[in-house]
Amino acid sequence: MRVGLFVPCYIDQFFPGVGIATLQLLEKLGMEVVFPLQQTCCGQPMANSGFASLSKGCDANFIDNFSGVDYIVAPSGSCVLHIKEHLHSEKDPAAAEKVRATVYELTEFLVDVLDITDLPARFPHRVGLHISCHGQRGLHTSSMTETNSPVFSKPEKLLSMVQDLVLVKPARQDECCGFGGTFCVFEEAVSVKMGKDRINEHQRNEVEVITAGDVSCLMHLEGILKRSGSGTRIMHIAEILNTAV
Repeated sequence: MRVGLFVPCYIDQFFPGVGIATLQLLEKLGMEVVFPLQQTCCGQPMANSGFASLSKGCDANFIDNFSGVDYIVAPSGSCVLHIKEHLHSEKDPAAAEKVRATVYELTEFLVDVLDITDLPARFPHRVGLHISCHGQRGLHTSSMTETNSPVFSKPEKLLSMVQDLVLVKPARQDECCGFGGTFCVFEEAVSVKMGKDRINEHQRNEVEVITAGDVSCLMHLEGILKRSGSGTRIMHIAEILNTAV
């Protein structure tokens, strides 16, 4: 199976270890992984700011880079959801449709496509799981507490396979961290208060690490943690799943 690794901008610039962990994890699971060197932004920041019409170049570049693979995988629910919902091409609509149909966030790819039941990973720490909004409400990687539907969580299923990991859930499991793309810029005070609320719940559970499937959420929470002098770390779920036994 040939997989194209899509590494979003902020991971490439600020958290390259997450991209490396994703690559290593996919290769451990037997994937042939390719990393197109000409890949750039997916266009989400422009769309979030009301300028989706200006992201046609991003769309064309994304299609050019990822059309020759079986699946496209990224360690970012928000970027994957943007591609699924917004990528279009007037020049080649069939190619765009194929990309939208084959792009996956990492945890949904591992659970839905590879049907992983075992992982050679060990992480002897107390971990709090942050449920990212784009993954949960857009990609349906986990159920929502306000709906009367079967309970499930793809990230939790994968973390349960990690030896010695103790997963502790916050009381309000699927509440937003406050990042919200441009929301954290235009509504800074509200964004920070929401982030503090999330962190307080995790810290009451005495977690050592907060994990999630979106580095954007973790980046927001990490900033608040560092400013408060907390020893709690953030780690993307790919980094935990990639730990050696």
